Amino acid sequence: MKWTITKQQEGLIIRNYLQQRHKFSKRMIKHIIHGGGSIKVNGINRTVKYELKAGDVVAVMFPEEKKGSMMVPEKMPLHILYEDDAVLVINKPPGRAVIPSYVHTSGTIANGVLAHYEAQGLSYTFHPVTRLDRNTSGVMLIAKHRWSHSVLSAAQKQGMISRAYDAIIEGHLEQKKGTINAPIGRKDGSIIERTVIETGKHAVTHYTVSNEFGYYTLVHVRLETGRTHQIRVHFSHASHPLAGDDLYGGMTDYIDRQALHCHKLSFKHPITGEPMEFSVDMPDDMKQFKLQVLC
Repeated sequence: MKWTITKQQEGLIIRNYLQQRHKFSKRMIKHIIHGGGSIKVNGINRTVKYELKAGDVVAVMFPEEKKGSMMVPEKMPLHILYEDDAVLVINKPPGRAVIPSYVHTSGTIANGVLAHYEAQGLSYTFHPVTRLDRNTSGVMLIAKHRWSHSVLSAAQKQGMISRAYDAIIEGHLEQKKGTINAPIGRKDGSIIERTVIETGKHAVTHYTVSNEFGYYTLVHVRLETGRTHQIRVHFSHASHPLAGDDLYGGMTDYIDRQALHCHKLSFKHPITGEPMEFSVDMPDDMKQFKLQVLC
């Protein structure tokens, strides 16, 4: 990454320039210095206390990224909505885990993204910003390197990344528009399940009813927080589990996965600050749900 110093930036030391102008965290700068990366000015290695002059060319090289043992490139089709040097936005299909685990050792989104990078000659590892459960579909944001991941992670913590979902729930809600505000924590005795519990983390879900058909309701959902399984847990807690979500009490009569789809994602680009928004239609299994119920 290279930048040319302007007259307005003259006099800044490198550390302040990177932090103020390019949103580098202290941790990121330390990682570059001590992890095998470099910071050069006009081709010469400099310390972060070097005072910059107009016309100087600052070049930052990140250390090579280490990959976990299961982070193996695997070619697979990826529905890419947008890509540049900093971010990758995809439409994730249902049924595919995001990162490898001892349950899903291969065939994950991470494996496919690494193969995509490899084909471009990029040595990045996988940096998901907005994760989706294996059986949840929709728009997903991935940072391509540590720098953009650092900026986007900070934005996410500040509530500056917005996600909207379509969900099909069981039953009909009395309030057609509302908010579920209930803390979520890990369920005792389980490493997977979450539950509403007083000692849990703050969790807020906003919803609006879109359509009612038969025993089911299509709701538009907006997350204010991003806890694990938040939408699934909140609606189950409200006695309206998601259709197909057998982990949280949903029936699998018409769909064999939780009927949940992230249809919209918006954020500011980590480098340019430009507002970005992406939307995708519901997948076929959710589109066909209403027809199956009414037949």
